[in-house]
Amino acid sequence: MTQTPAFEDLLVLVQDRSAALRGSVAGSPDLDVRVPSCPDWSLRDLVEHLIEVHRFWAAAVAAGPNEKPPTVAPAADTLSADLLARSAAATHELITALRAVGPAVGCWTWWGDSDVPETSGAVARHQVQEAAVHAFDAQLASGTPQPVPTVVALDGIAEFIGLSHGTAGPWPHNPARIGLHAAEGESWLVDLTTSGSHLIEGQHETDADLHGSASNLLLTLHGRHPLDNLRSEGDRATLENLLSWPHLG
Repeated sequence: MTQTPAFEDLLVLVQDRSAALRGSVAGSPDLDVRVPSCPDWSLRDLVEHLIEVHRFWAAAVAAGPNEKPPTVAPAADTLSADLLARSAAATHELITALRAVGPAVGCWTWWGDSDVPETSGAVARHQVQEAAVHAFDAQLASGTPQPVPTVVALDGIAEFIGLSHGTAGPWPHNPARIGLHAAEGESWLVDLTTSGSHLIEGQHETDADLHGSASNLLLTLHGRHPLDNLRSEGDRATLENLLSWPHLG
């Protein structure tokens, strides 16, 4: 199975996907256009969200181990700098904070109920996915959707299962085993039971399978593509249940 990129590579990917989001927004003539995959948001709202996220996690990793989320100081440039400049500054703030502490420092996270470590390295890994999925959202809104880069998507599928499934609690349906198969040659076998979602190794029979590019699999898990965007096998209701669980905020 594909290995998670090294910490420094994760930082580069956060920068790259954040820049991709800003590049797409910069090319749009209207920052108030709605984002089809996040219909409550405009492009402007999407960038403001990424600014908030980057500054929050910069504060979280800088604070170190903590039982409570950080208090984020107001940005000094909120009124003086333009939107994309503020976004670039927030990304720089996040990368600087992560690089300063390295990958192994504990910090507050919202995924304490999962098996994912509450560390700066896990924050960096998740922020790659945050920026990548929202870059796709921005591209979709500006009419230029692009696949998520393969290295990001392959790690993102495993990260989604570990973190989003891992904090969703018990599987609320009949036990099921689902295979996710990327065209790039990687597969994930997910066991879904009352104890939650778990990746398992080896060859096993499945109740249903999904096939597609790593990008399409990841974006489908994140609710950005419909089920029919992938090739499916087996029980469709089980696949629909998978994609509606966990609830994504």
